[in-house]
Amino acid sequence: MSNVNIMISKPLICVPILQKDRKAVLKVAWEAVKLGADLIELRIDSLLDPDPQKVMHLMEEINYPLIVTNRMRNEGGYFRGSEVERTEILIETADYADYVDIELQTNEKCRSKVIGAAKSTIISFHDFERTPHLGELLQIVKTQKELGTIAKFAVMPQNMQDTLNVLEVVNRMDNTIGIAMGEMGCYTRVIAPLLGSPITYVSLKGGSAPGQLDINETKEIIDKLMLGRD
Repeated sequence: MSNVNIMISKPLICVPILQKDRKAVLKVAWEAVKLGADLIELRIDSLLDPDPQKVMHLMEEINYPLIVTNRMRNEGGYFRGSEVERTEILIETADYADYVDIELQTNEKCRSKVIGAAKSTIISFHDFERTPHLGELLQIVKTQKELGTIAKFAVMPQNMQDTLNVLEVVNRMDNTIGIAMGEMGCYTRVIAPLLGSPITYVSLKGGSAPGQLDINETKEIIDKLMLGRD
């Protein structure tokens, strides 16, 4: 792995919220804020009623820095409507979010409209089965960075080399969130921030991906690691 830039800023801690109704979402959001989360990720695809007006009102009630996403089913999401419906909700709610997370694999026309509506974007890629080889990962991130503000990829490692490849990509590319999921890759969630990953996702009341660490233990580990770098 090449030399790491020692001027690394502290990563933002993000709590994804997958609760199904307003009351449950707000309860977790307020607890996350109390525990020191920097960002809330609202998973619209988890809501029983994803009506855009209700979603916008919910975002106003949360009143905290927000990532909003409406995850597609083949990347681990729950939204049951069409691609047009899925992305239209993101377009309508984009003004209320600090970041809109849209999948790289989204239909290009729909994806462009979402990117155009968002203040800032996270272009994401998820593979719950495997980890693409290093060259493929680098190409995915390069394409993501041409489209949006932050690149994000979360992949499933088959061996330790896969996890090291994830960290290699994060080390090489700025504004890139790289995650190796599952037990084998859970350490990447605290090491990637040392290599410049701007956001790390943590669990509260059930995580959104395999291997997510608890908010308190993540903050404690990152604080110690960052202190060791000073």
